[in-house]
Amino acid sequence: MSRNHFSALLSGVALALTLSTLSAASVVIPYADPLIYYNGRWDSTPETWWTGSGFKLNVQNLSSLTLNLGPYTSDPVQLGVSVNYGNFTAYNATQGANVIPLTGLASGDNVIRINSVGWESNHMNLETIELNDGAELLPYEPSKLAFQFIGDSLSAGQYLPNGVDQAWPFLTAEYFKAEHNVQAQPGIALSEIDSYGNVNGMTYQFFRTEDTQFYYDPLHNYTTPWDFKRDYPAATHVVCMIGANDSGNNVTSSAFYQTYINFLAKIRLIYPVQPLFIILPWGWPSADGPPSPYYVGIYEQVVNYRTSFGDKNIYLVNATGWIDYSDVYPANLHPTVEGHEKVTGYLTSWLENWGLTAESSWATPA
Repeated sequence: MSRNHFSALLSGVALALTLSTLSAASVVIPYADPLIYYNGRWDSTPETWWTGSGFKLNVQNLSSLTLNLGPYTSDPVQLGVSVNYGNFTAYNATQGANVIPLTGLASGDNVIRINSVGWESNHMNLETIELNDGAELLPYEPSKLAFQFIGDSLSAGQYLPNGVDQAWPFLTAEYFKAEHNVQAQPGIALSEIDSYGNVNGMTYQFFRTEDTQFYYDPLHNYTTPWDFKRDYPAATHVVCMIGANDSGNNVTSSAFYQTYINFLAKIRLIYPVQPLFIILPWGWPSADGPPSPYYVGIYEQVVNYRTSFGDKNIYLVNATGWIDYSDVYPANLHPTVEGHEKVTGYLTSWLENWGLTAESSWATPA
């Protein structure tokens, strides 16, 4: 072979390698890209706190997606992944590169939703998002409806295989095609007490970026105020169900009542006119009798006080009878997957009867 032919061959190989490299190129999206729609609560790292926190993407010509996660990521962190508003499927991610399975992609635009579903070990530390060559990130338009849920383990999806993605707050928001944030933590009381490992109550923690796990985190054992302007859109409806752990810690009815009305006064500073739904909990189911209630009459008194104070947009949702022993795990009396679906059915019907209508479609089409 002549030197010229050999040189031409090398040039051809180099060109082929170059084209191969270009075809395998990717689109790298930094975490600060304004086209990433974040939901829930993230600190400046950025790292997720509170169950259900995550992000949403609207991507054209998508065929692959890799999450590059940083050192603050839980080992592992369980994520929920939804393609084009389909069901969320579980994926365990770790620090480093994570190739996300994308079942159900369509030609054209695709909406990807990813959240952290656990009630503990739920830190996703996002560094970059890597898309296939030719993919283009487009704006995500959020729904006009947005729920703010406040609660404890009965709202956080504790003991469910897919965490909060199978819990009634999440399912309710999906039903109405709404955005949502879930500030719920197992074991937390409303009162400012140490409760089952939670060093603060919701009356304090709700207003912080971090959930109560901060106390046990050697890398982030402090709290920062949450800027509610970061919730976009601002919540259009607020739902609160709490009190089980106050009762479990023998907080008196009078003390719980006072704490609740003080808490709602602070909530109204953030959400002055939004409909505020106070759920009277279903109680603790029993194998040989009706559920055991707690704070009998107190939830009604809280709502009546706010009404007498001039609050014309607060409502009591009586969940008595929504759950029985067949709907819970016998070992801990928390709702099963089917139990949460049952609660969702009752609550969505209640809200529809009240006057709330589900969006006809998601604001960002897929």
